Amino acid sequence: MTKRNIQVKLENGLDARPIAHLVQEASKYDSTIYIMFEGRKVNAKSIMGMMSLGLDTGEDLEVSADGEDEQAAVEGIESFLTGKAVCGK
Repeated sequence: MTKRNIQVKLENGLDARPIAHLVQEASKYDSTIYIMFEGRKVNAKSIMGMMSLGLDTGEDLEVSADGEDEQAAVEGIESFLTGKAVCGK
């Protein structure tokens, strides 16, 4: 299992469209990916779960992945959440 603490650095936060892109990014990987925030743990491949977190810019969260491509999965999620890569563009 790979875990990493990440600070959300998306300029406009995580409303519906960025959440959909985040779920698309997570779905690229075979690993199971979870986002932990304020005591809640949700599947990063679940759009409803991700929207329920209400994440915004500047918030700190933990990403964990377990599986064959867990390192790449965590790096991909980190890249998206820090604004280094935008899924769908």
